[in-house]
Amino acid sequence: MSTTIKKYRLKKGLTQENLANLLNVSKSTIGMWETGARKPDIIKLKKLAVILDCSVDSLLSEI
Repeated sequence: MSTTIKKYRLKKGLTQENLANLLNVSKSTIGMWETGARKPDIIKLKKLAVILDCSVDSLLSEI
């Protein structure tokens, strides 16, 4: 999931900070999601899918 989040984020032209602000989380949280150190909870995952214009399934495709 980590590389998938980064791929969709970059495709949308968002920085980690932009995405963090949209999700009301810290930039370091986004960084941890993208490195695989942590995973977003289901609520954040759904919001991520909306912001990144993709499905939750596509975000989970790496798992």
